[in-house]
Amino acid sequence: MTHPKFSRNQLVRFVGGTGVIVSYYLNSNTWTYTVEMEMGPEPSMGRVGAETMLLLHEIEIKEAMY
Repeated sequence: MTHPKFSRNQLVRFVGGTGVIVSYYLNSNTWTYTVEMEMGPEPSMGRVGAETMLLLHEIEIKEAMY
């Protein structure tokens, strides 16, 4: 069994933006990550929750170097 390359709360980048790892699980010998994208400015009507969460495979993610 392989170990995940990324961990929870780690800042990562991918095609389309950056985000933070929320969770991950092993699926058919590949790690799948739930990534919460960074939030933009708060709209005038307020915010209900996360703007966007994505499921990405490990190969689609890179460590953010900030």
